[in-house]
Amino acid sequence: MTSTTPPRFGIMTAPMQVSYDDVLRVWEEADRTPEIEHAWLFDHLMPIGGDPGGPIFEGWTLLSALAARTRRLRLGLLVTSNRFRPPAMLAKIATTVDVVSGGRLDFGIGVGSRPNPPEARREYPAHGLPFTPPAQAVESLAEACALIRRLWTATEPFDFDGTHHRLTGAFASPKPVQRPHPPVLVGGRSAATLRVAAEHADLWNIPGGDIEDCVRRSALLDRYCAEIGRDPAEITRSIHLPVSYDRPETTRAAIAEALDAGFRHLVLGLPAPYPQEVAHWVADELITKEA
Repeated sequence: MTSTTPPRFGIMTAPMQVSYDDVLRVWEEADRTPEIEHAWLFDHLMPIGGDPGGPIFEGWTLLSALAARTRRLRLGLLVTSNRFRPPAMLAKIATTVDVVSGGRLDFGIGVGSRPNPPEARREYPAHGLPFTPPAQAVESLAEACALIRRLWTATEPFDFDGTHHRLTGAFASPKPVQRPHPPVLVGGRSAATLRVAAEHADLWNIPGGDIEDCVRRSALLDRYCAEIGRDPAEITRSIHLPVSYDRPETTRAAIAEALDAGFRHLVLGLPAPYPQEVAHWVADELITKEA
């Protein structure tokens, strides 16, 4: 599969087992590196790797801080757990980040942690959050996407009486800087989540690793778009690829596979600890050499 759309490269820094200064350094480096166009955090409340009692930062709070310290990068969470925050509150949080960043938010959202990795399950009882069954969680995500978009665009208060979310007199002010609203990225690989992406997403992200499965999931998304009368080309295909500092040729090969498969939005996951000038290394060793 080929595309004339230029690829857009970004980085992901998982905010666990690192300090704020570590993450800030990498993002400020990336902001000065034109080849890197976007940067991402993840959304977990407890570490899902390394020391289970180690440090981890809340994603949206950290994203707002990084938005204030950067000027060019598009930014977001890959992806927000819809299980963590009520959608009306999440819409307000996201608007705040879009305003702080001057209109650079890409709004990533997904169902939330599944049983894998198992470490993610402990976040819920540890924070007093319910872990709803998968089918209900996907239904909740679909409602949340509709609600958030409406809050970003509605000019008058409204009521919403859904199966999972109910609002009375809902209204949001200010609105996001981006009009009609920030781009929506839906992340996930299940068939049910792909149906949500077909209806609501401007971008769809999937973790890499098995490119053949990624291609099959992308084709399924095409099919779901066709079923609802939407042009599949309206949804940018995004993929997360882990970076190897020791074997950059392995990462370059994965990038080439993803590009050949039609993925034009690439998120390069940077393992910690981060080398000095890692953003420049990414540009020189992964992006420029791949091109």
